[in-house]
Amino acid sequence: MMLGITDLWTYVLGTIFIVLLPGPNSLYVLSVAGKRGVSHGYQGACGIFLGDTVLMLLSATGAASLLRANPALFMIAKFAGAAYLAWLGAGLLRSAWAGWYHKSEIALPEKDASRPFHTALVISLVNPKAILFFISFFIQFVDPAYPHPALSFLVLGLICQIISAAYLSLLIFGGARLAEQFRKRRKTAAAATGGVGALFIGFGAKLASATLS
Repeated sequence: MMLGITDLWTYVLGTIFIVLLPGPNSLYVLSVAGKRGVSHGYQGACGIFLGDTVLMLLSATGAASLLRANPALFMIAKFAGAAYLAWLGAGLLRSAWAGWYHKSEIALPEKDASRPFHTALVISLVNPKAILFFISFFIQFVDPAYPHPALSFLVLGLICQIISAAYLSLLIFGGARLAEQFRKRRKTAAAATGGVGALFIGFGAKLASATLS
């Protein structure tokens, strides 16, 4: 055991696999990097990092127990988050429809594309994959008998953020490169945008049906 972490390498491998699963965080960063470029992609990534940090702090301070004890509060939070993800997805679907039939430029909804940090922060805070990860998986690797649990959470959080930063960097540069190809293929770009929009709506539905075990 190191610094109160019960099984470090299991945590590292599990975090890698969870980060690699498609989710609204990664899809949003990929989309905004493809549309607005690398710098905007990293602005979105910073929003993700801050949102994940907030979720880590909530997990470390027992917010999961608060939500379990207040079902009404949990219902309000999850349905508000689900509605936001569905709204983003609907905006992407409208953009894809316009691009496919009217030859307009494929874009994120302008308000969201011009404020990638703020949008990514909200997406991170309502991301069902991140919520379940930090509430269920994250805390299992902290030894409750360790005298300095804050240090354990700090180490686990840093590992998660390093893995996330590496993965999002790949997506940002890959998204910028894909954008060059999509600009030459309007219908391919529209189909990809529509697919991302449908996934966001699916993430919203998943969050609406989520439960805290």
